[in-house]
Amino acid sequence: MKLISASWRRLSLAVLTILLVVSSFAVFTPSASAETYKVKLGSDKGLLQFQPKKLTIKPGDSVEWVNNKLAPHNVVFDPSKNPNKDATLAQSLSHTKLLLNPGQTTTTTFPADAPAGNYTFYCTPHRGAGMVGTITVE
Repeated sequence: MKLISASWRRLSLAVLTILLVVSSFAVFTPSASAETYKVKLGSDKGLLQFQPKKLTIKPGDSVEWVNNKLAPHNVVFDPSKNPNKDATLAQSLSHTKLLLNPGQTTTTTFPADAPAGNYTFYCTPHRGAGMVGTITVE
C-alpha cells in the first residue's frame, strides 16, 4: 500500500513539474503582435504628399492607406527600389486601383519574411509632383 501511495505521489509531482515548466514558457514568451500604421494619401492642407512620408515598421506589420484629399490616389511600390529589387514583392504590396473618395482605405501587409531595408512607394497620378514615400522594414 505504501508503495502505491509513494508511486502516485511521485507521478503527481512529475506531472505538476511538467505543467509548471510548460506554463512558464507561455508566461515568459514575448508576444509578437503585428502593428497597423495609417498613412494619409494627401495632406490635411490638400498638398500632394503622403503623411507620414517616411515610416519604419517590422515584417508582418500592415499599413492602412487612407484617401485624404485631392483624389484620385493610389500606392505603387517601385520594384527597383526595394531591398532585393523584387518585382513580384513590389506588385504584391502595391494597390494600383485609384481611390476616388475621401475616407476610402486599402491595406498593405508586409510578409513576415520581408527583407529588411527601404521600400519606395509613390502615387501614380502625382509621382511627378513629388508624391513619393519610403517605408523602412527593420
